[in-house]
Amino acid sequence: MFDALKVKNECVEWIKKFFEENGKDCCAVLGISGGKDSSIAAALCVEALGKDRVVGVLMPQGVQHDIDKAYMLVNHLGIRHYEVNIKEAVDALVNAIPDELEISKQARENLPPRIRMSTVYAVSQSVNGRVCNTCNLSEDWVGYSTRYGDSVGDFSPMSNLTVTEVKEIGHLLGLPAELVEKVPIDGLCGKTDEENLGFTYAELDVYIRTGKIEDAAKKELIDRKHKMNLFKLQLMPSFMPEI
Repeated sequence: MFDALKVKNECVEWIKKFFEENGKDCCAVLGISGGKDSSIAAALCVEALGKDRVVGVLMPQGVQHDIDKAYMLVNHLGIRHYEVNIKEAVDALVNAIPDELEISKQARENLPPRIRMSTVYAVSQSVNGRVCNTCNLSEDWVGYSTRYGDSVGDFSPMSNLTVTEVKEIGHLLGLPAELVEKVPIDGLCGKTDEENLGFTYAELDVYIRTGKIEDAAKKELIDRKHKMNLFKLQLMPSFMPEI
């Protein structure tokens, strides 16, 4: 029942309204990985604001094997873009941590996306920008984002759309199919999203929208991940004194 054209048009109008209220002359700035989410978010911003008001930031960590897809996207859209290699920044921070503190695997994996978001904000504040969050509902539902990394931004056009829905919109926007259908890899440990998650986005998306899933073990896994990661979607708890 998903009307991709209707939702796409509504999202474009929503982006226009956001900028009318939060920076009439500002640019939309976002990290460009070459995956479907950043590609579709960028294309939505171009349709809403025009290509001259969208800025992409490419951020390889050393050598990125699929950076050609990121360049395919920025060239397809004709948007201004900058490449900032974050390898030295990541290495410098890791090397600055005292030797007696053993950096955990999770910390090592989450450091690059947090440095990438710092980079996007540095570019954004230098070009009169507003940072576009590129997360989608499916990933957010099971916590598949890095807190204070790719999970943040100034506006979020796709956080209430599932992967299936986002891809339908991507095709409507005329993006190259190889970008829209590119197999998502988390960029942290080199595995595909679905290998890490233990279920497919197709299964997850149906469950989110209908509550239906045949595999009881996968239902339990999705529910557990959703519950564990709700904190990523909520404001930071703050103490409220009785004054």
